[in-house]
Amino acid sequence: MPNTTLQLPVPAPLTTFAEDEILFRDNIRQFADDKLRPLVKEMDEKGVFDHDLIQQFFQLGLMGIEIPEQYGGGGGKFFEAILAVEEMSRVDASAGVIVDVQNTLVNNALLRWANEEQKKRYLPRMASDTCGAYALSEAGSGSDAFALQTRAELKGSDYILNGRKLWITNAKEAG
Repeated sequence: MPNTTLQLPVPAPLTTFAEDEILFRDNIRQFADDKLRPLVKEMDEKGVFDHDLIQQFFQLGLMGIEIPEQYGGGGGKFFEAILAVEEMSRVDASAGVIVDVQNTLVNNALLRWANEEQKKRYLPRMASDTCGAYALSEAGSGSDAFALQTRAELKGSDYILNGRKLWITNAKEAG
């Protein structure tokens, strides 16, 4: 076995940023500090997330980071979505969850499993003005995706959803 010398410190990949990633992160950090932070206490006391703030998330492109440009999104990378979630969560965990669910659950489900017609119909809305929701957990299975009982059944040209969910993430914010 060859004798190799490891040069320390070895930078971790998630702490080494490209210039565009630094700019992106810093813009989100500034927004979170200037616009989000002043509203956190009031939102917590009322138990309601500010709808105007969500619209600002859309205006900044935070809700469609990985959606390809052809569908009206930012065409960004997963790492950019993580940077946005991290910076929002640094100030308010609820804001981080809204951005995270939209990007990593709702949008990615459409990107992976929707047909082209569905992508053209829904992705531009998800990138521009419509907050999505995500329903996984059920009474009998918790969050075990393989044990879910809810089914979508095709009836004519429509799908009928049959089942019960325990909660729906972003339900109040969804449009």
